[in-house]
Amino acid sequence: MGIVERKEREREEMRRLILGAAQKLFIANGYEKVSIRNIADEIEYSPATIYLYYKDKNELLYALHQRGFQKMVEEFQPILTLTNPFEKLVAMGRSYIQFAVANPELFDLMFIMTAPMETLEKEDWEEGDRAFNLLMQVVQECIDANVFRKQDPQVAAMMIWSGIHGYTALFLRKRMHMFPECDRQQIMDDAFQLFCDTIRRGL
Repeated sequence: MGIVERKEREREEMRRLILGAAQKLFIANGYEKVSIRNIADEIEYSPATIYLYYKDKNELLYALHQRGFQKMVEEFQPILTLTNPFEKLVAMGRSYIQFAVANPELFDLMFIMTAPMETLEKEDWEEGDRAFNLLMQVVQECIDANVFRKQDPQVAAMMIWSGIHGYTALFLRKRMHMFPECDRQQIMDDAFQLFCDTIRRGL
């Protein structure tokens, strides 16, 4: 391995180290309470080292968001080969839930944790846009195949996403204690199936 390649690998390893510490502290303490110095202390480097890689705390947060959405989009890829558009939509919903359950801390950071998202620049949100556009594309396929009636695919995609996201978040945030623990997963599965049946009949 050459010097250039080795240095780039070292830089990538440092980025991963910084992002890992930032994610841990953001989730444990909340975005507002974490400083660059806190993150530097966590990895036992100086704050100046972090500033070599990220200009501020916002950029760290957005890098974590991008990494999370990239991982989620990658998990959607095998689903996109399905030919039946509604089966594809259902599979994407299941994948979204599975991603949340398998990566609860990352999901929390991406969708739940309070953070200054109003400062996000449009061009920084490429992976987030891509994830939503994939959903909108599959909704359009359902419309074209007459599974859904003619309508705005963006609005329909937003409704579908918010529905699935809602009870996924309830499950992850342990807001289902009115049900016996042994029944919660089955209730989630049944709710998802009912949701899919409902949108197929009603959209």
